[in-house]
Amino acid sequence: MAICITCTRPISHLYTVYESAYNLRLEQCSKCLVFADPYVEHDTLTLLLDLILLKRGVYRHLLYNRGTEPRKAYEKGKTHKPEVESETSETVAVEDVTSSSAAQHQEFTREKARWLHILRLGSGLLLVDAFIRWAQLNPQISADVSQWSAETNDIFFRILVACLIETLTFHGGVVLASYIVLKSSDWVRTWRFFRTNEVSGVRQQFRISLIPLTILYSSFTKYFLLFLLTIWRPSATLPGGAPYQFDVPYKSPLIVRVLEIWDEDKLDREWVVRNVLGGMAAGFGLRVVLDCHPVFTTAVMLVGWVGKTAVAELLKDWIGADAQTGEVWLAYSIP
Repeated sequence: MAICITCTRPISHLYTVYESAYNLRLEQCSKCLVFADPYVEHDTLTLLLDLILLKRGVYRHLLYNRGTEPRKAYEKGKTHKPEVESETSETVAVEDVTSSSAAQHQEFTREKARWLHILRLGSGLLLVDAFIRWAQLNPQISADVSQWSAETNDIFFRILVACLIETLTFHGGVVLASYIVLKSSDWVRTWRFFRTNEVSGVRQQFRISLIPLTILYSSFTKYFLLFLLTIWRPSATLPGGAPYQFDVPYKSPLIVRVLEIWDEDKLDREWVVRNVLGGMAAGFGLRVVLDCHPVFTTAVMLVGWVGKTAVAELLKDWIGADAQTGEVWLAYSIP
């Protein structure tokens, strides 16, 4: 069942279709009195931009409402043959079993489609991650493709396999930690002092498959910026080779030292994007799908990072031919 992206109240339909797929009317939430999901009218580019900007509504749309069937108004006007026979208890029971079976089949179909979507999306993001990591470890070859050789293929294949192992470890740790947090939260809610009368629609419609899907969606912000930094690397010198010279209008040594932190030779932009921004995006996505306190989502992320870093420690000697390459691999292992 779909939910309202504003108040998370479950709703049967998001919009109503009249005779044509382009003639539709958005449904209004009965609780917050706003449109349940305006994103059903938006195109893919708008969804992608809002996903990069970490908007809560687009997460709820993609996770819970994507692919929801609309209410078809023209089917209500179809005539039915009048039936004089009265419904017996056996007839009602058969109809209940049929409707229950149809609901279970629809839920199974949606869950299967969600896992297939995770597989396709994860495969694409895995290739992007492997390319970015390879470009960071081999800046000379990535800048000049003509230097590509058979040895480069072997290095890229190793990086791809290592990224796959790290990704599976990270997702497995996050899923396990999330399951423990949710079970603990449900157990605490049974206490008399913490008992609540209403459970949010996010918790009612929660599925395990939503956790890896949320992490993959949260990676768009990180991979988008990293891909731009990989293609257009900032330069610390002018085209002639002379270093950049900036006239600082401040005389205070403290202000000058603070501004020097942003210099190219002191600030690793790729590390900041991958570790800081990537961690914040993943934590925000888990906050949406788990519907719990940020402290618990932070703990879940730490569990995944510990497992991923441990695996990266084991793989760094296999990836890098020297100690420096292994250390660079380990520094960029945190998502």
